[in-house]
Amino acid sequence: MKLTAMLVDDEPNILRNLESIIPWGTMGIEVIGRAKNGQQALDIARKQLLDIILIDIRMPIMDGITFLKHLREFNQSAAVMIITGYQDFEYARSVLQYDVYDYILKPINYKELISNTEKIALKIRAKKRDEIEKKKKWGRVINLAYEKILYDAIMDYTTVNTKYELSEDELDLEEFSYIFLFIDLDNYTQLSLSWSEKQRKLWNFAVRNVLQDVLTERDLKFVILQLREGEWCVLIEQDTQILDFDVETTKNMTDHMQYEVNKYVHLKISIGIYTQLVSFTELAKVYKKLQQMMQLSPSKEESLLVGKDTTDHNDSLWHLIETMVSGLKQSDKEKTEHALEKLNAQLAVISEQSFIRAEEILYFLVLHLVREMREVHMITIHEEEMIWKNMSAHIGVEGYIALIKEIIANSINAMLKKKNSRLLMNLAEDYIHRHLDSNFGIEEICHYLGISPSYFSLLFKQQYGETFVEYLSKQRIERAKSMLILSDKSITQIGNNVGFYERRYFTSVFQKYTGETPSEYRDKHKQN
Repeated sequence: MKLTAMLVDDEPNILRNLESIIPWGTMGIEVIGRAKNGQQALDIARKQLLDIILIDIRMPIMDGITFLKHLREFNQSAAVMIITGYQDFEYARSVLQYDVYDYILKPINYKELISNTEKIALKIRAKKRDEIEKKKKWGRVINLAYEKILYDAIMDYTTVNTKYELSEDELDLEEFSYIFLFIDLDNYTQLSLSWSEKQRKLWNFAVRNVLQDVLTERDLKFVILQLREGEWCVLIEQDTQILDFDVETTKNMTDHMQYEVNKYVHLKISIGIYTQLVSFTELAKVYKKLQQMMQLSPSKEESLLVGKDTTDHNDSLWHLIETMVSGLKQSDKEKTEHALEKLNAQLAVISEQSFIRAEEILYFLVLHLVREMREVHMITIHEEEMIWKNMSAHIGVEGYIALIKEIIANSINAMLKKKNSRLLMNLAEDYIHRHLDSNFGIEEICHYLGISPSYFSLLFKQQYGETFVEYLSKQRIERAKSMLILSDKSITQIGNNVGFYERRYFTSVFQKYTGETPSEYRDKHKQN
């Protein structure tokens, strides 16, 4: 890692000696600036990114201390070594406030100076490596936050807000539109019963990797979200200037996905393609439509095309199913049983028209319920095995209805035995406040609470009226406000202490929430 240096002294002999005696090249340092006074040095420092500065105190036009004062207004990181005579040492100590690395007394001991320069170079390189690693981590955090925003939008856990602070620039999701693919693993519930939890995760991971490879080789900008086991949504970003997309090309790609998953993972997937571009605010509605059409579709052999005008005669039936699932997740027995009562009435009508279709719908309804209950840990493996055993016995319409009632009863009992939602959210709030200074996400909290991300997001929105990301940002800013008033730490240090590892990004988010920069907020409130 190459470093840069500037030498500043009004004595030509000393300037030459600093450049020739110190083995800059051997130390991996390039001298890119030389100046005879502080003003010349300041002009160079404004144009060049400097790591190390050796500067004399006593110089004409602008001395070293005045130079340092101006330098720190725009460059906080450059390591400065002051060259001073013995008689000026007390004067030189006045630059302590400007973060000086070392003092070099005249006459210069070049052996000592070389040793100090090597030490400072090692320190700067270590700091730069840490900063690079932090930026990499922050890049991953931004990607995860973007995925979490899309996840919340699809699951309808968030209020409609299309502007988010994810980096130094605001992310305006109104500028995005997506190709929406819904992917479901065929016979997943039946297959997963023979897998351990570790095997289930492995197969889900393997399928996701194959999907990612197919999309990556086409040089597409995409996000793959797993909403529940054996089910994925793929969002492919599109230019907002494009009003439509090539359905045939997309279908060729999904056919390739099915082929690759079957070839490398030996599993079959079904894919639903929404035939219009989808805006950020439409994600939840399109997800539900694709999920409904896929779950109730008897054909699993090829990609299913679904558009705005695609309708299903069972829309009201699906709405009742969703209401029932929602009631189960919320432990609302009355809501669940009311939806089941209405469902029974509609199924009776369907049975009169087509007994076979009623059985198909009930079959897929049971699968949907089992997968939803698995996501919120309200069903055991043993219970799943018993359900599948019953379904294999061709139990008919009445048998399916009885099975659904049993699933609902067991799920409600399981939820009542769990910690109540208020306690879970109190534990989540405590975890957030104890970890504001570290990089953590929803996965860490869910692992701590022992619940799934989807269930956590649902409870969190119900409890706080906002998403986890929104709540976390506000709490971090509130802590930063207190630290700005009550401590003398730098803005950068305070940002790090509340989970922001880039000063400019911290300033941007802080200003969004308070209307002031951190410096303005500190000055204003300390005066008061």
